[in-house]
Amino acid sequence: MSSSTTSTPQVLSLHALNRAALPIVDLAAPEEAPRILYDACRDFGFFYLINHGVPQALIDDMLAESKAFFSLPLGEKEKVSVRHNKINRGYTAFEEETLDPTRQTRGDTKEGFYLGREVAMESEEARSNPLHGPNVWPDPVKLPRWRPVMNAYFTALSSLGLRTVRLLLRAVGLPEHHLDDAFTRPMAALRLLHYSTQASNPSEGVYAAGAHTDYGMFTFLMTDHTPGLQVWRGGAEQEDGSWQAVPPVEGAFIVNLGDMLQRWTNDVFKSTAHRVVIQEATEEGRYSAPFFYEPNFDTLVACLPGFVKKGEVPRHVPVKSGEYLLGKYRHTHRDFVEKADDNNTLENHAGLHTQAK
Repeated sequence: MSSSTTSTPQVLSLHALNRAALPIVDLAAPEEAPRILYDACRDFGFFYLINHGVPQALIDDMLAESKAFFSLPLGEKEKVSVRHNKINRGYTAFEEETLDPTRQTRGDTKEGFYLGREVAMESEEARSNPLHGPNVWPDPVKLPRWRPVMNAYFTALSSLGLRTVRLLLRAVGLPEHHLDDAFTRPMAALRLLHYSTQASNPSEGVYAAGAHTDYGMFTFLMTDHTPGLQVWRGGAEQEDGSWQAVPPVEGAFIVNLGDMLQRWTNDVFKSTAHRVVIQEATEEGRYSAPFFYEPNFDTLVACLPGFVKKGEVPRHVPVKSGEYLLGKYRHTHRDFVEKADDNNTLENHAGLHTQAK
């Protein structure tokens, strides 16, 4: 399929938000934000977040450095592949992930890079918890600004994640610090994504990203100007509804709820299915960066106070946050499954980490 583009993608400006596809939560409007957030979580499971405090210059730097990495030769990217460690950090190849195996005939047409919260290899936290440890980094000679930019962006989004959790708790009538203990060591992850130049073809089972729900608390999505995100509006089984396009909005995060938040609220709030469908071939592909803000690995996700009526029982049994995430990764990531029985250790990982500094 040709890689030429037939139209120029348009990003909505903040002045066009009245035409936006989702509710808008404005962190500069503290009196209104809790109510709007509550309604968005209950009715949509998605919303735009504006006046969030993350500098636009930092967002631009993050996207530019992401593009620089994915522009490297494949051999250079493979040096920091997730296959070299057991904590799901580093590069994932095109079609490594299949988010909707029942409908897809091939893997998602995207490549990615996982970054997590930095945890020292020799620490008790890294030894005791899967998916915890040091990040891997591209060659600093080739990408000298990559690591400081990604660290700064990760720190900014971690702060925004906790701020949004506290806003949500105010929205449901709980003390804003009610879940602080669940986010002292959050399983936060930044995933840089580059979608291929080809158009999607749902009728043949080819998707940029297959339909799925996210697994954790909140996802904060930043993208370039290329559209593609679609949100399901209808029943849970993708019937009796339709896919609604969600365009990027200048300076705004697209935020969605994950499965754990739906469980915490006894299904009152929605973890909404979404997918990425690229309608037209593009010259460079699509770049996006979801930031996943998840509870501590050992957090027990059980129904919050006020979401079960007297005499009723919660719809979901309590589940450990980390175990839930591990199950999802095993189901969707080819390389995660492959490395489950390999001989890689944190020591192997440390060698790669040192080499990449």
